[in-house]
Amino acid sequence: MKQFKLPDLGEGLQEAEIVEWHVQPGDSVELDQLLVSVETAKAIVEVPSPRAGVVSRCFGAPGDLLHVGSPLVEFEGAGEDSGTVVGNLTAESSHSDLAAEDFIIGAAPSSQAAWAVRAAPQTRRLAERLGVALDELQGSGNDGLITEADVQRAAAAQPEAGEAVRSVRRSMARNMARAHAEVVPVTIVEDADLHLWPQQLRDPMVRLARAIARACQAEPALNVAFDGTRMSLVRHQQVDLGVAVDTPDGLFVPVLRDVGNRDARDLREGLDRLRADVLNRSIPPRELMGATITLSNYGTLFGRYASPVVVPPQVAIVGAGVIREQVVVQDGQPAVHRVLPLSLTVDHRAVTGGEAARFLKALVQDLQQAE
Repeated sequence: MKQFKLPDLGEGLQEAEIVEWHVQPGDSVELDQLLVSVETAKAIVEVPSPRAGVVSRCFGAPGDLLHVGSPLVEFEGAGEDSGTVVGNLTAESSHSDLAAEDFIIGAAPSSQAAWAVRAAPQTRRLAERLGVALDELQGSGNDGLITEADVQRAAAAQPEAGEAVRSVRRSMARNMARAHAEVVPVTIVEDADLHLWPQQLRDPMVRLARAIARACQAEPALNVAFDGTRMSLVRHQQVDLGVAVDTPDGLFVPVLRDVGNRDARDLREGLDRLRADVLNRSIPPRELMGATITLSNYGTLFGRYASPVVVPPQVAIVGAGVIREQVVVQDGQPAVHRVLPLSLTVDHRAVTGGEAARFLKALVQDLQQAE
């Protein structure tokens, strides 16, 4: 038998959820034939077969989580895998290669019988946290190995277990928890008076993107990556803007590259392409990585001010609220102008209050200019 393991999906992604199997045990497959669709925290990925042969076993069911290097498909016969695969394979390693002592280290089992089952330490810890008895499970891995997917499936089947948080929403939860644990957030707010803009607002998102790039030029301290462990900064040479996109599946943040050196038409086309790819779940993982600063335009939905969350290693995020008409004072007289409320959250470990204020001032001043 020859096993094909879940390949490296790239961009640091270490797990994937099975969406749909395109083959079943007993099926004959050709080289590069589609085997399974999996969903990562970034996108849906199609995994092709690395060889021609007969499938003898499929590991996992739709909804199961698999880690990189876990068995995915078993083929009849022997021979080397070849063909197009996603990322790099770890062809000679599997959970069954773990030494016996690997299965008795970690959290204490909930019962003495749990020592008799085969499970890796992280699987035991997960079972302990979720209240799952390992000795009551039948492992789906090699030689009856109990996997994390087995534990999660059992936990989801428990009464009142609730709905499992998957893929994009799971990634969002982890990122927010990490941000809460690491970042020291400070939020500052101000309004931009848009009365010099044309009566018909042509493209607020493009104006916002370009204004953020110019504010980064005025105050470069907000366009950096901060490593809190090493206490080091990396200063970015260009502005790669993360743009928060709300979808039924959860929050995506595709990246609009080199905003400061692109014209308005190019930026609009780039924004449209990113949004379409996100909504179709066809966006490549690399297009969701590497933002240097982020824009959350929640004003397209509702709200005036917010405290948007900075996700490390970024140090700043801009929030844009609903553009509305309000009474302002102009030349000592009341006037009705369109006003854009802005919120800026910074990581106070890396950004001073003065730097945040100078950035927001530059952003407002740029937006208040005529096109």
